[in-house]
Order: sequence, then C-alpha cells, then structure tokens
Amino acid sequence: MEILNYAFMQRALIAALIVGVTAPAIGIYLVQRRQALMGDGIGHVALTGVGLGFLLNTSPIWVATAVAIAGSVVMELIRWYGKTRGDLALAMLFYGGMAGGVMLMNLSDAGSNANLGTYLFGSITTVSPQDMTTIYVLAALVLAITVGLRRQLFAVCQDEEFARVTGLPVRLLNLLVAVTAAVTVTVAMRVVGLLLVSALMVIPVAAAQQISRSFAVTFSVAVAIGVAVTVTGTTTSYYVDVPSGATIVLFAIGLFVIFTGLAAPLAKRRATTAAEASKGCTLEVPGDGAATDDVSVAG
Repeated sequence: MEILNYAFMQRALIAALIVGVTAPAIGIYLVQRRQALMGDGIGHVALTGVGLGFLLNTSPIWVATAVAIAGSVVMELIRWYGKTRGDLALAMLFYGGMAGGVMLMNLSDAGSNANLGTYLFGSITTVSPQDMTTIYVLAALVLAITVGLRRQLFAVCQDEEFARVTGLPVRLLNLLVAVTAAVTVTVAMRVVGLLLVSALMVIPVAAAQQISRSFAVTFSVAVAIGVAVTVTGTTTSYYVDVPSGATIVLFAIGLFVIFTGLAAPLAKRRATTAAEASKGCTLEVPGDGAATDDVSVAG
C-alpha cells in the first residue's frame, strides 16, 4: 500500500491504533459513572499545559499530561466537596483552562494559531518519533490500569456504596479513573484533538452498549470500534485530504447509528429465544393420591 511507504503515515497509523484502544478502554468507566463529558473538560484544562509547554520551550505533551492530571484531581475534589457550587467551579475550571492555553500559546515565541489548531482539532500526520515514545509510555500506563484493575473499577463505577461495603478504596479508585482519563486525553490529542477526544471515549462505548448486555462484551466491542474508526479515519484523511480528527469522529457516529438500528432486532431475537427456552421447562405437581411435598421439574 502506498500509504505505508511514508514514515509519517506509519507513525500516524500506529498512533491511531493506540488511541483507538485506549480511549474506549477508559471511556467505558466514564460512561458507567455518567461522566461522559469529563474528557471534554480535561481537554480544556490540558490546553493550558500545551501553551505552557510552548512557553517553556519543552515537550507540550508531557506538560499537558501534568496539567491535565492536576486538573482531573481538582475535578474529583470538586465532585466530592463542591455540592451546590460544584457546577460553577467546574465551568470556571474548564473555561479558564481554555483561555489560559490560548494566552500562553500567544505569549510564547514558538506558539502560533497554526500550532494551537493542531492540538485543538488534531494533526496526526505531524506526530514525531519523540511523540510516539510518549504515546507508547502513556498508553501502556492506561491499559495497565483499565485492564489490570477492571473488576475493581467496574465495581466502583457501577455502585459506589456496594464497593465501599466490600472494602474497596472507592475514593482512590475514583481518583485513578480521573487521572487515567487525563492521561488518555493527552495521548489522543495529536490524533483527534483536545476538542474531539471526548467523543472517541464515549461514542464507541455507546455504540457497543446497543448490542451487548455484559461489561466484558461491551469493553471488547467498544475497543474494536475504536480501532476500526481511528485506522479507517486516518487512512481516509490521507487519501481524501480531510482532517483526521473530524473524520474519525464522524465514522464513530456513523457506526453508532448502524448499531442503534441493529439494537431492536437483536433485542427481539433475544426475547424470542428466552421465550422458547422457558417453554421447555414445565412444573409438575402431583394432583391425585395422598398429599405430598414432592415437586419435580421436567424438561
């Protein structure tokens, strides 16, 4: 294939593949916690890290990671203690992060509107070998947490009170989810951009939920969808010369629509199968003769 003859496209496809795996892997926990837009908020805060990286003339990705992690911790603290003023505090954090990023980017010598656009909307063809090293390290961390602690994270995201009763460190695990989401945002920002990264966390999971009922199947299908749309979107952007981030998200939305259309027939088929299975099991109670406590089940 012609696309594989270029080193920058090889890096782009590998980065897309990694993001396609990591974004839904953490996104499933955010959806379970009803925090689907958390990735979007972290993306706003991470922009300050990007601007600070340019201002300090250092790696924007690593600085953005540090700032995004700090922002995610603050979000969790606001969620725990914010109460009625929590929404206002989060809004100020998100808008302040975006404004700070734009300001710092313009104050730096190396910053420009073009650089700002590549981080806001993604520019996968500009991923450098140094960026790839960072992506490998951060992605390995995300997968180690989301896969290695999947049982504990699922328990906390499903029912915090039950998880607390069973002895799980609920607040620590919630904080770990937030930090992992922050790391994922910085991994994905070069591929889909800070403004679109939340879509890649949420839409594949939402699509998978249309056709599956178990956590394990939803996780696997969401990751498969993530990989499919990121690789397909990157390839399409190369041949059609369109933005990769927008293309990937539109492909994800298209698959969500298709899976939603398949949901009703699949649900009807499951109901029919369950009804047929129940017909094969009848309850027989002796009607004649002496009274007895015996009850038998015949298939």
